[in-house]
Amino acid sequence: MRREQFESFKELLERLSENSPFYKKKFSTSRVNISDIKSPEDISQLPFTTKEELREAYPLGLQAVPDDKVVRIHSSSGTTGKPVIIPYTGKDVDDWALMMARCFELAGITSLDRVQITPGYGLWTAGIGFQAGVERIGAMAIPMGPGNTDKQLQMMMDLKSTVFASTSSYALVLAEEVEKRGIRSQIHLKKGIIGSERWGEKMRNRIKNELGVEIYDIYGLTEIYGPGISLDCDYHTGLHYWDDFLYFEIIDPVTCKPLKEGEYGELVITTLKKEGAPLLRYRTRDLTRLIPGNCPCGSPYPRHDVIMGRTDDMVKVKGVNIYPGQIDELLREIDGASSEYQVVVKHINGKDEMTLRVERDSSFDDKAIRDKIVDQFKKKVGIHIEAEVLAIGELPRSEKKSKRIIDFRYQ
Repeated sequence: MRREQFESFKELLERLSENSPFYKKKFSTSRVNISDIKSPEDISQLPFTTKEELREAYPLGLQAVPDDKVVRIHSSSGTTGKPVIIPYTGKDVDDWALMMARCFELAGITSLDRVQITPGYGLWTAGIGFQAGVERIGAMAIPMGPGNTDKQLQMMMDLKSTVFASTSSYALVLAEEVEKRGIRSQIHLKKGIIGSERWGEKMRNRIKNELGVEIYDIYGLTEIYGPGISLDCDYHTGLHYWDDFLYFEIIDPVTCKPLKEGEYGELVITTLKKEGAPLLRYRTRDLTRLIPGNCPCGSPYPRHDVIMGRTDDMVKVKGVNIYPGQIDELLREIDGASSEYQVVVKHINGKDEMTLRVERDSSFDDKAIRDKIVDQFKKKVGIHIEAEVLAIGELPRSEKKSKRIIDFRYQ
């Protein structure tokens, strides 16, 4: 931890203890005395903040500034419970736009680019976050929002969009439609900024090759500003995160103990500068690692690895923990297997049964791919599964996020 970061961290603790009812109560319950935090090593004594606590604070229990300082709110979807509402001050909005602009500049996007924004607007952070960053660097924002693929492609051709922002699932939909309609020569895209969900190397390569673009992985979450808190550069050796605004830790998701740089675990984020709803040691549930050393691009900002999955994305089958990232890695090694897959888990006759449904390239044999998947899953993951091989396009596509794991055991 840099000295400047630690000074920002201590200032945050002072602000929380003075201005945040949420953290005043939390510090009191946890018997935390912020004057005891004298070095970076002492940070591990501070309590974590969880998604469940944020839900319990609904609607505005996280607010740490007077009402007249709040200029906007954003919210999580609330599909798994009460939504989390995050208030923003004018400075928060400006800081977020700055981080988004850094992402675009890192990807080599300039004021001459035309950026087609396909994520949703409104309470979701994505659309408006991308737009703020585009406008900050002086590029042309094309605020399409989600869906309506016919219109997306028409505007893409007519306005000669050079960059698009989307989820990986919708990027694949666009790539497949461009290929199907034979309009690749009419598309002027050069770069794609992809975020919101985990995606593997095979999916990245399909989007990249079918659209003829360079792909950049962007990361963020509603609780921590939104998208734009990190992005990978042209070398694609990890995502640079803005450590003057954010402090990243990696912990063991079970023991909650800090892990060393380079070890995989759960990402924990502290917002050093946020005013409206600052967060201390927020457990993101995202699995990654901090990458040691300097990036070949020369950026001074540190890196984290791609998101390998989420602690709540894990499915336990026959006593073995399985993450989407493992499946991505396994399929990457199998010739003919596409990026698109779906896991179906059932409990039949007292036993767990897992079927991995995978799309395949038409030039490869179904049986050969199926046998290879079953064999490699047994060797690398440790359990026997069934495999089902489908033609490209047979699995459902999504304009938002694809549902990779369907577990019928708890329905």
